[in-house]
Amino acid sequence: MFNLSGKTAVITGGGSGIGRAISLLFARQGATVHILELSADAGQATAAEIGAAGGTAHTHAADVSQQPQVKAVFDAIGRVDILVNNAGIAHVGNVETTSEADLDRVYQVNVKGAYNCLHAAVPRMKQQGAGAILNLASIASHVGLADRLAYSMSKGAIFAMTMSVARDYMAHGIRCNSVSPARVHTPFVDGFIAKNYPGQEAEMFEKLSASQPIGRMAKPEEVAALALYLCSDEAGFVTGCDYPLDGGFIKLNN
Repeated sequence: MFNLSGKTAVITGGGSGIGRAISLLFARQGATVHILELSADAGQATAAEIGAAGGTAHTHAADVSQQPQVKAVFDAIGRVDILVNNAGIAHVGNVETTSEADLDRVYQVNVKGAYNCLHAAVPRMKQQGAGAILNLASIASHVGLADRLAYSMSKGAIFAMTMSVARDYMAHGIRCNSVSPARVHTPFVDGFIAKNYPGQEAEMFEKLSASQPIGRMAKPEEVAALALYLCSDEAGFVTGCDYPLDGGFIKLNN
């Protein structure tokens, strides 16, 4: 089950965290993985790890917010069977403390970046008559998170785009779903805590971990496992769905 042999998968932000875990797992299941990364070094490190394990991976240095760069990468790749829109950034702030520049920066990467990849991938999938798309949303798509205005805005847009693409291209054999993780323990989270809560790293890590009813953050590999299912042929009847992977956060956090 969950065999991706013969499939080409494009994964944005595949150099670290959730994207790295998805890239490694998809390659292990037989996919040829193309990593789109702003950090070429990070992407190459993941690709090298895949190669050392006997898989096939390629790295493309690109800024997903820049449509010409994204188009050039997809033109070079050719056929795309799977697209995982994972690249994203965060921001701390409410409507008063979020500047216009902050909002634009988050929008450019999280929303426009996903759109740019969809814009490039969907016509190829439409021509092929098949394709699987997975967008990384967030529990911020479903609940109000304190001091996360820009981030919540962007992930709400990801959720809405997922539903729109699923509806528009169902007849063309293209499936589109999203995953809404709660906090996932990645190097990004560690860096985020260090930047925004200097001197309180351990305290904030415990606080953020405890905010999930299950009592811990998710592992990137747990998100990757759900991503594998949703992008595999076994999920052929699944489209237009969002899957909270949240340790009980949405329903049980009373």
